[in-house]
Amino acid sequence: MSGDTHLPRGLHLLADFHGVDAERLHDPMAIETLLREAARAAGATPVGGHFHPFGPGLGVTGVLLLQESHISIHTWPEHGFAAVDVFMCGSARPERAVQVIEAGLCPASVSCRDMPRGQPPRSV
Repeated sequence: MSGDTHLPRGLHLLADFHGVDAERLHDPMAIETLLREAARAAGATPVGGHFHPFGPGLGVTGVLLLQESHISIHTWPEHGFAAVDVFMCGSARPERAVQVIEAGLCPASVSCRDMPRGQPPRSV
């Protein structure tokens, strides 16, 4: 048995970006490009993606599939808000992806929570 039985299998970051200029939140191609840059900065490998616009000036929902898991985004330009999930395993660094997304979206504020995934429950 390996000695890493209590280490998480991956790290899931949940980031809320508030106060984002609406122009940064409605273009699916620009958002996909940003998420691909974020994945590369984190040391992750994109394997596919799908980004869906909801119409002129409206939001985008999208997911970038990674060998190491995924990055997803949902945007609300009318509220200046984007919700981003970054889940990565292996040696990838999801916090670097969040930093790149923050730099690209230029929000007024960010809140980020982390959730280690795949840790076995502790026995009492």
